[in-house]
This record gives sequence, structure tokens and C-alpha cells, in this order.
Amino acid sequence: MNYHELHLRISKEIEDKSGEGTAYGNMGTVYQNLGKFEDAIELLKKHLKIAKLVGDRHGEASAYSNLGNALYSLGDLRRAVEYHELHLRIVTELGDKAGKGRAYGNLGNAYCSLGDFAKAISYHSLYLKIAKEVGDKDGEGRAYANLGIAHQKLGDYKVALEYHNLHLKITKETGDRAGEGGAFANLGNVFNSLGDFNKAKEYHTIHLQIAKELGDKPAVSQAYANLGVAYSNLGDFKKAIWHQELVLGIAKEVGDKVAEGCAYANLGNNHSSLGDLERALEYHNKHLSIASEVGDKAGEGHAYSNIGNDYFSLGDRERALEYHNRHLTIAKEVGDKAGEGRAYANLGNDYFSLGDPEKALEFHMRHLSITKDVGDRAGEGNAYANIGNAFFSLGVYQKAIEYFQLHLTFALEVKDVAEEGSAYTNLGNAYGVLGDFKKALNYYKKQLNIAMEIGDRPSEGHAYANLGNAYLNLGKLCESECCYKSSVRLFDSMREHLLDKDEWKISWRDLHNQAYTSFWKVQLKQGKVREALFTAEQGRAQALADLLKLRHCFDEVSLVKDIETLLDTTTTVVFMSIGHNDINLWVLGEGGSVQFTQVEVDKDFFQMVSVSAWWRCCCSCVETVESECRLRTFYKFLIAPIKEYITSQEILFVPDGPLFMLPYAAFKDHRGKFLSEYLRIRLTPSLTSLKLIVDCPKNYHCDSGALLVGDPSIEFCWKGNYFSRLPYAREEVEMIGRILKVKPLTGEEATKREVLERLSSVALIHIAAHGSTENGEIALSPNPTRSSEVVTEEDFILTMADVLQANVRARLVVLTCCHSGRGEIKAEGVVGIARAFLGSGASSLLVSLGTVDDEATFELMKSFYQYLVDGKSVSESLSFAQKFLRESEEFSDVKHWAPFAVIGNDLTLFEGLENHSA
Repeated sequence: MNYHELHLRISKEIEDKSGEGTAYGNMGTVYQNLGKFEDAIELLKKHLKIAKLVGDRHGEASAYSNLGNALYSLGDLRRAVEYHELHLRIVTELGDKAGKGRAYGNLGNAYCSLGDFAKAISYHSLYLKIAKEVGDKDGEGRAYANLGIAHQKLGDYKVALEYHNLHLKITKETGDRAGEGGAFANLGNVFNSLGDFNKAKEYHTIHLQIAKELGDKPAVSQAYANLGVAYSNLGDFKKAIWHQELVLGIAKEVGDKVAEGCAYANLGNNHSSLGDLERALEYHNKHLSIASEVGDKAGEGHAYSNIGNDYFSLGDRERALEYHNRHLTIAKEVGDKAGEGRAYANLGNDYFSLGDPEKALEFHMRHLSITKDVGDRAGEGNAYANIGNAFFSLGVYQKAIEYFQLHLTFALEVKDVAEEGSAYTNLGNAYGVLGDFKKALNYYKKQLNIAMEIGDRPSEGHAYANLGNAYLNLGKLCESECCYKSSVRLFDSMREHLLDKDEWKISWRDLHNQAYTSFWKVQLKQGKVREALFTAEQGRAQALADLLKLRHCFDEVSLVKDIETLLDTTTTVVFMSIGHNDINLWVLGEGGSVQFTQVEVDKDFFQMVSVSAWWRCCCSCVETVESECRLRTFYKFLIAPIKEYITSQEILFVPDGPLFMLPYAAFKDHRGKFLSEYLRIRLTPSLTSLKLIVDCPKNYHCDSGALLVGDPSIEFCWKGNYFSRLPYAREEVEMIGRILKVKPLTGEEATKREVLERLSSVALIHIAAHGSTENGEIALSPNPTRSSEVVTEEDFILTMADVLQANVRARLVVLTCCHSGRGEIKAEGVVGIARAFLGSGASSLLVSLGTVDDEATFELMKSFYQYLVDGKSVSESLSFAQKFLRESEEFSDVKHWAPFAVIGNDLTLFEGLENHSA
């Protein structure tokens, strides 16, 4: 650009209009390569104006060509065609055969992007003919490459491979290393479309080597992007994301905004595959922002499509419809018929999920019509699959099977093995619903063979799960168990490629929950009680266990071998798993004995255990009749069936999903006695996580020091609610401070920054502040800012991410904030601030599962700490404190003492705690 600007300046000085125009043209080309298309177009128009003024027909033709390419990059395909046709007309008049060939090539690319593949192939064939006539070997190679891309878009992969191999041959003959790399890239893309992901990876790796050899950064970036897609398809998301982040780094370094946007799009797709939909949405919105910034209409349409898919996966169907309609509008605006078809397909899926299969069918038929008009064979196959699913939902199963067979026929015709596997899956599902499980089994086996052949590990895992379901329906329980075991093993191995990102592992476990739950259920059907327990346990709180293994430098822990030594034999363990219409209860007693009970429940019970329903009832002004009824119901279904197996004074619950949020201390038996009146109660997310906590290195936790935080200065709105000061919270930590001889942090001193600095250096953490109703995240005093700065949530909210990064070494964390034990209920368990403290290294937690009364909490904590410093364990101290409130006149209602629960280890505090102020 510097040299072109010098050329422009000198041309103006010597009044060389032709040179001035050429300089504008060259500068416009540079801006186009930088992705600055609007700037490029402005400069190219100046070149065109000058070329016309001085009668430079060759310059005019060149300007039309470059303007067409810039508009093509912007996604303004119709205007791009107009300029390329003007270019073609002039070079035809001038008798410029080579220029005519280039015009045909550019028109072919534009029509290919418009979805008119037949016209694209016609123009590229004309380009090829001219290149051969004039002996332009490079042009001949480019024509082969473009023909290959057009045939790939058509779904004609065999012909596409032939053309790309012809291109590769020419590049080797002419010594065109850059072209050779491009040929390998195109071949890799075809193999990716064919579902041969290992072959695709091989060719993209060769492209990368050549690009590095030439020092061609844009080509290196493209190779990384293609490799990222291949690794994603192979289920290796760690490498997939690593490669896309390399693309992003290069794009930012060279200022290529379009490549930067594409990197965001691919990163969004990877996160979507991992189930991390919020992060996917973030990246896809970044792609949209860049596409809008540079005026890339086609890119903007793709971004709308991806964002719509993200909202679809998040369950927000209305937002999905909105964004897919935006994609449709842009596709029509720029004349992108193939994109218009994809928009119809997505809209069909939206209406399908909204329970309107007739409307879905209408859109999928529109998609099918477009694919036939433009000759889009790949899209046609996809349309057949979607139409089949619509008929399947309408209960017209034979019609669904007809379309699934058409999908399969297409896949076999073009040798697209990935689509072939998808067709087998749909056919298996259809025959399964019809009760023909033998035929379903046959199709699922074919699906599995293809997934294994192409190295598609996620599909392989799903195929095993489908086989497990088919064998189950055929009554072949042993085979079903083997298949589910293989499915779970695959999903677990893929979890290792998630870059130790906790949120990704949580989402991944959610995505594949069905395989895990089906595994232990089929074991129960065979009477394998102990094995089912181990299986259910190994699928419980996996990401938390990974955090603890990493935190404490543990090797893999085998629960099967360590079950007898996991806990003190004086503790009764109740492991819970939710079935379809039952609760499964395993009771672990002395010597590792296991007793099993299955309790049938109805939908009213599950409605009753929902978090909002329970705490809304419990935390009313008085203990209502409805609350009393619920407490007895919980006891009836969860305790009464196993009471004969409870042989100790302490009980440890390992609840599943929403069962974690129940007030176990307040369960009422037939005598009207609360469970906590005769049992000490603890909770744990899983037995493995508890074992990792109990067995952590002896010198890991601090044995002295306390951090007491109360009544931070916060008087403003947060998440739609106004929060004011908590005077009892200040009194609470000051009272504890007197007991422990520790000065608390209160008011403006209780800043987020100060708290974070101290979290890793104390044996006891106690925080009394406002907590989020969603996940228990805590509002602290804002970090000091300059008067001109606006306070953001980052300045005062103690988040789960903050805690996980804090390296907590506390033996006990007490959170008397409202909802500190709450969180989003996932397959992983309850994901909230309490889990974050456990994952960060805390040994024992005392938290609240709902809203708490300030004054009642003050009295509870006063009693709790008196027992704690007297040498009682955490669970004993809580039990005595709850008894104290139950027997008081003012705070005997359940809502005052039942919300509190101990999670994790049970312990006593070391002597000397009070001698080390925080």
C-alpha cells in the first residue's frame, strides 16, 4: 500500500491520469485483500472513472473485473455479475482472449455462489476452453479447480475429485507451489464432504506444509481453518478449537477482517457442537458484527443462520425464527438461491420444533424445490431427510420411510458416507417406532460401521446408544448393556479433548445424558444392583471430579475398588437416581454392603420436588398445611422405603438433579418428627468427588486463619432486583469475629478485590451477603474506581469463574447468603457457587438452599459457631444449631432452619484458627 500511494502521488504530480487510475486500481485490490471492501470499491470506482475519461479500454475492463470481485466478496452477487458481464463485453470487443477467459471464470464463481451451479459449470467450461486455446496452463488449472468446487456444491463428489486432481497435476507440472497447496485444500474439502475426515485431515496438512514453506500467511490461515473443521468432525474438539484460534490470531495480525469473521463463525460452530451454546452465540454475534462492518452481505446472512441455529438449540424457537427469516431476506436480496433453500430448511426445523409439522413440511418442500431448480444434490438429500422427519412427526411413518430411502439413495449415488450414515439412523428410528426392532437394529449397525470407517467418534457414540435401545426393546439385555457401555466409554474419552474447560465438560455431559442413564437402567433390569450403582456414580459430577483431580494432582480413581474404604462405616450413604417414573435408592452400609429399593412415583411428585415449587411453599410467612404435606410426602417416598437400612446416626445423601435441593433436615415421618431430630445429614454431588476431597494431600488445606465477610456496601439494582444493606449480616460476622477473635470485612472494606486476595490463605471462609437466585453468585462491595468509571457486575459480583480460579484452601466455607446452594440443574448436578467452592479446593461447605431470614440466620450461626469451637464437627454443629432454633419460640418454623445444609466433608476445625486474623 505504501508503494501504491507513492505511485499515486507521483502520478498526480506529473499529471499522469492513466497512472493515477492504475494506482487507484492497485490500491483497491490491496484493500480488497485486507477485507476492506467498501474502501476497495471507492478506489476502484475512481480507477473506472479515470479509465473512461482517458479512453483506457483495458483499464476500464480491469476496473470492471476488480469491482465485480469486490462486490462478490461483499456478497452482492447480482451486481458482481453485472460488472463481470461489462468486463466480458469489453475484452470481447478488444479481442482479449485471456481476459475473456478470466471474465468467464469470475462469472462462474458468481453464479456458483448464487446457487446456479449449471450456469457456473457452463462459464468455467468456457474458461477452460480458452485457457487451453491460448496455452494458459495456470488458467487451465484454475478452471479445473473452479469446476471441481461447482461439482462439489452439486453433490457430484466423484467428478469434483477428478477436476481437483487435474488441477493438482498441472500445478506440479508448472511448479506452482501455491496452486498445488490450493489443490490439496480443495481435495481435502471434498473428502470432508464425503465424510472421510481422516483423508481430509491428510490433504489439509499437506496444504499447511506448503503454505508455511512459501510463507503465505493467508494460505496458512486457510489451512488451519480447514484442519479445524476436520478435527471437529473427528470429535477432537481440543485440536479443532486450537486451530481456529490460530486462524483468528493470523487474521488479526494481517488485518484480514473477513478471515477473522470466518474464524469466529467456526469457533461458534465448535462451541455449538460442545453444547456450549452461550459461547457459540457470542462468537456468531462477533462474526455478524464483522460482516456488517465490512458490508459482507453473504457473511451477514450466514451469521444470521448460525445465530438462529444457536437460539434453536437453546430452546428459544421464536428468536430462531426471527434470525432464520433475516437470513432468508438477505439470501433473496443477493440472489443466493442455495442460501434461500437453506433458510427454508432452517425455518422448517423451527416450525417442526414448535409443534407445527404441517408448516415445517411446507418449508422443507420449498427447500426441495429450490435444490432441484439449482441442481443442488447435497441440499436435495438434506431436504429428503427433513421431509421424512416431518412425516415421521405427523405419524405418517410409511411416507417418512419413503423420504428416508430417497435420502439414502442420494447418499449412495454421490458416495457421501456421512449422509449415508445419517439416513441409516433415520430409517432405524422409523422402524423402531413401528416396532420392527430387528430392522432398526440392522440400520443402526450400518450406521455404526460407517461412523467407525470415517472416524466420526460422536456419531459412533450415538450409534452405540441407538443399538443399545434396539437390543433393549428386543429383550437382549446383555447386548444392550455392552452397547451402552461402548457409547459411554466413547463420550468419556472425547471429554478428555475439552481443554480442561469446566463449562464445556458440563455441556458435553448434558448432550449425552441419555446414554449414561440408559446404561445403569439396563443393568438394573438384569438385577445388577451393585454394577448399576457404580455406573450411575461414574456418570455423576464428572466435571467436578476432573477439577478435583487436577487440583489435588490425583491419578484416576476407581470407585469399584475403593467403595469399601470410601467412607467411615458409621455413616449410612443413600445414593439416588431418577428414572422415568421412579426413584432408585441404593443404601451403602457397614462393610460396603449395598441395599437397593425402587420407588414408583407420579408426575405430581416431580412437580413437587421442583425447586421453585418447594421453596415458594416452604418460605411463606407461616408453615402452611401444604408445606407440611410435602414434607411428609418427601419422607414417604425417599426415606420410609429404606428406613430399615439406616443403621447410623449420620446419613450422607448423594441426590440426583432436583433432589439435591430438597430440605432433607425437615422431612417429617409418621410420628411428626423431623429427620434432623435423630440423624445428622450431609450432601455430596458424587461419591467420587467426596473421596477426592477426603483423600486430598494432608498439607493442602490451611490450618489457620479466617476470612469473615458481611454486609458489603451494595445499594442498587442487580438482575432486576433492588438490594439494600444487610444489618444483621454485619452483626452476624462481628459476632463470629468475637468468637474467633478475628476482625471481619464489612461495608466498603468488603470489596471483591479484597475478598479474592484472601480466599486462598485461610482455613475458614464465612460470607454473609446477597446471593443470586439463579446460582448463588455473591454481591460484594464494588472495587474502588475513578469517579468517571461506571461500576459493572465484574467489579462487585463474586462469580463461579472467580471462585474456580481462586485456589481456595479453606477447610470450611460458610455461605449464609440467600440461595448459596442453588444453581442450574444439569446432568453434571447443581451448577452454582457452592460447586465452584468445592471445585476450587474447599473441603466442607455450609450453604443455604433458599431465602433465609436475617435474624434467624444470626441466631443459627451464633449457635453453630459455639458448637464448632467447642470441638464438634460441622454436621454436628449444624444439627445442634437447628435443634436450638426448632425449640425456640420465635424461629421454630421450617423456613428458618431447614434451608441450611452441609455439603462435602465432615470435619472439626484445627486449634489455632482464632489466632490468625484474616
